[in-house]
Amino acid sequence: MPAKVSVVILNFNGRKYLEQFLPSVLASTYSPVEVVVADNASTDDSLAFLNDHYPQVRQILLIRNYGYAGGYNQALKQVDSDYYVLLNSDVEVTPGWIDPVIALMENDLSIGACQPKILDFNRRDHFEYAGASGGWMDCLGYPFARGRIFDICEQDHGQYDDVQKIFWASGAALFVRASLYHSLNGLDTYFFAHMEEIDFCWRMQLINYGIYVCPDSVVYHVGGGTLPKGNERKVFLNFRNNMIMLAKNLPRRQSFWKIPLRVIMDIISAWKSLFAGEAVYFFAILEAHLAFVKWLFFMQGRSIFPSRRKARLSGWYRHSVAWKHFVRGKKTFAEIMGVKS
Repeated sequence: MPAKVSVVILNFNGRKYLEQFLPSVLASTYSPVEVVVADNASTDDSLAFLNDHYPQVRQILLIRNYGYAGGYNQALKQVDSDYYVLLNSDVEVTPGWIDPVIALMENDLSIGACQPKILDFNRRDHFEYAGASGGWMDCLGYPFARGRIFDICEQDHGQYDDVQKIFWASGAALFVRASLYHSLNGLDTYFFAHMEEIDFCWRMQLINYGIYVCPDSVVYHVGGGTLPKGNERKVFLNFRNNMIMLAKNLPRRQSFWKIPLRVIMDIISAWKSLFAGEAVYFFAILEAHLAFVKWLFFMQGRSIFPSRRKARLSGWYRHSVAWKHFVRGKKTFAEIMGVKS
């Protein structure tokens, strides 16, 4: 019997996206598949819309907004399946998007998580910021992707269409073995949102599960591109969670020098933003650093720490992507890797 797949859409005031994209999810050809909407205590008419137009879609109602990490952890306790797909509400899927990913994961039990190729809904021949064709990580903890370097998203002309091991799979469309999700205690709820899927994939690699991209599966993500610099909360979470992720998962000897170096680089970025008139960005980074110190000394016992041994990590770039991009002018993944596109 084929593996059961549950596509779980976490919703918060997303009636517009449910109306626009839920039909494509329900048109998925894979079977058996269950579509679930987990609602993070929305205050719009999302639930009324579902009840009126899609009563066949199972709803999981959460009592408050737990964020991305906590919302999925709460919801997936109530979903019995072989595979979970954590799908953003602003994603349009193609009819056969599930089949190749499940076939890949069923044929290799060492694969813990996988993502499809993620293209931009508004520029359909370009990769989308949140994952592109598979996430990588540089030696200082800066995430990038095949098809996206910082805020530059490449045009897709098939250059990254190979199935490949990666460092992290995008939370916009994350396939994961259900049993593995629960054995790792799911996403780190302290993160609330941003970086939690990268942390989760890093923890999977530390217990010898592979993370893959399957470009035979294609989805289109609206997303938000780079984090808006005027949104203090998003900038704060991004910087704070990145530091926490490094502290949790780096081998201790590496963390002693890499984390202070990242602090210095973040401070440079903050001052650069201040001189550019972006004071909100400046104060969000400082707030993030203070929150990281608070976590480090008072909160870290609440997080699940994997073995911090030096593991063989796929999708780990041993150099600095920031140096290659901002100093040497490399703009594409192929250029960063030193290969012809």
